[in-house]
Amino acid sequence: MFLTISTTGTPQRPATDLGFLLHKHPGKAQRFSTAHGTAHVLYPEATAERCTAALLLEVDPVALVRAGRGKGRGGAPDAALAQYVNDRPYAASSLLAVALSSVFKTALRGTCEQRPDRAAEPLPLRIEVPALPARGGAELVRRLFGPLGWDSVTAEPVPLDAAFPEWGDSRYVRLVLEGELRLSEALRQLYVLLPVLDDAKHYWVAPDEVDKLLRAGDGWLAGHPEQKLITSRYLSRRWGLTRQAMERLELVRLAEADDLEVEDVDNAVDETTDTEERPVPLAEQRREAILAALRAAEASRVLDLGCGQGQLVQALLKDARFTEIVGLDVSARALAVAARRLRLERMGERQAGRVKLMQGSLAYTDKRLTGYDAAVLSEVIEHVDLERLPALEYAVFGSARPRTVLVTTPNVEYNVRWESLPAGHVRHGDHRFEWNREEFRAWADRVAGQYGYGVAFTPVGPDDPEVGPPTQMAVFTQNAAPAAPATTTTTKEEPAA
Repeated sequence: MFLTISTTGTPQRPATDLGFLLHKHPGKAQRFSTAHGTAHVLYPEATAERCTAALLLEVDPVALVRAGRGKGRGGAPDAALAQYVNDRPYAASSLLAVALSSVFKTALRGTCEQRPDRAAEPLPLRIEVPALPARGGAELVRRLFGPLGWDSVTAEPVPLDAAFPEWGDSRYVRLVLEGELRLSEALRQLYVLLPVLDDAKHYWVAPDEVDKLLRAGDGWLAGHPEQKLITSRYLSRRWGLTRQAMERLELVRLAEADDLEVEDVDNAVDETTDTEERPVPLAEQRREAILAALRAAEASRVLDLGCGQGQLVQALLKDARFTEIVGLDVSARALAVAARRLRLERMGERQAGRVKLMQGSLAYTDKRLTGYDAAVLSEVIEHVDLERLPALEYAVFGSARPRTVLVTTPNVEYNVRWESLPAGHVRHGDHRFEWNREEFRAWADRVAGQYGYGVAFTPVGPDDPEVGPPTQMAVFTQNAAPAAPATTTTTKEEPAA
């Protein structure tokens, strides 16, 4: 099992700097023990103009069988001989990927104290793997490596026997990658994609493999067009782990799209307290007001947009008239809490068929959200920056276009009635704004007119004669045909047929 890494240089920036980046001296041949054999690092050439490092892995088939029977290829009980006579010593696989991460651990992290500038910059690289199993053929190899910044991806099929061309090609290819990339990026790509192309692992895939995948895929996997295939194969098609990885990758993608840290996006769950307002009766009154409005609208298929920890979804499930309930949130942690609250894993098949939890952002249109009777944005809009609010408006009212939309938000005028809330403070640290009744009505009237809805307003909680209710709710009902913007549309209209 063999691969080479080559680079070129000049007398001022010699190619032999590769030895510093790999933390392996070009003048020495080194060997390292692994659980399944011996890894050798040597340099067939090492000059200022060109330097090549080679990783050779000698696999002990007996040690491989003893270490884990039935894992990976050759472990079937009716193929005892195949456990010892197979391609493992010769073809790149998860064995080589593990050796790569063990022998070049520091290089994978991109750390080099002696040449930090070289570690941080792209190098002219040529990587060759003479025998790479490719379940999916040369075309899949190009689909996996092509989007990763390489100038050239050569996947040359290896014939079954050169003396008998009529036998056709084997499932192995000779891989050559050429281009300018940081060495750490190239190594991390190989670490993930070698076992993906082999479509087998020689060890049991445990939950910590998700973290390994995300670390190695940092910077390239979240936006890869073959992300789902890569994730599924890397995690040996273990659906629970694959789903967990995909949710976290989607969070990374959303954070990158908004130029935010993942922690800033995944903030729907307060680590120390429940996100429901105090006193609790107000939260209950809000849910009851929403349920009453949904029943009045005769909605049966309902979206809970920004579902958080699933309190409203849980309440909807208790009413059989709501036949399809979708909870959407950007936070994977919030969805995990919601799943536990709903006990999805223990739910009967019929009940489970009524509910679905999905990860997504209301800053973007989403085809999955079209065709529903009603959508609820309960205490959601105030968590959105004002400049991003038009994107949410279009995603919900312009793209998804449910027949009814319910929006609840705090009434900032009522804050003076909260004895525990300091003057001038919003009710939650993540609120970007809190509107008074006039501001909320002006926003709702504008949105209704722009997207062809009528709108009515309902107080939630005690309606104080001076400052109004603690929560204000707008009920948007779609017009039969898109209407021109009006100065005011505050009467509830009948839903379109």
